[in-house]
Amino acid sequence: MKVSFRKDIAVSFLRQASSGQVREAYDRYVHPDFIHHNPYFRGDRQSLLAGMEESAVAFPNKAFEAVRVLEDGDFVAVHGRIRLKPDMPEYVLIHIFRFEGDRIIEEWEAGQEIPKDSPNTNGVF
Repeated sequence: MKVSFRKDIAVSFLRQASSGQVREAYDRYVHPDFIHHNPYFRGDRQSLLAGMEESAVAFPNKAFEAVRVLEDGDFVAVHGRIRLKPDMPEYVLIHIFRFEGDRIIEEWEAGQEIPKDSPNTNGVF
């Protein structure tokens, strides 16, 4: 059985970045030629790094949890939850990372607020 270090890298990157150590997470885990598909920022490495640093300042007590992690070849998907502040709604997030070697080279993400009164008894997790 093959041991996956990419799953650990993806989760470590998200934990470290969400805890405010954005630049350190980028330096350690993100490829210099990184691109992303977040529609709110230019598609380059620096723009998302700057946006994540701004978020870390605005929400210093952000809480992230990886609920499940899937891997397929060079791709890792992380299904998780995040709360920006204790008094704010919780969000479900899905990050998809493409790796080159042991570095994240491409990223997609999707998220939505978890409704308090959802009729779905299965929940989002």
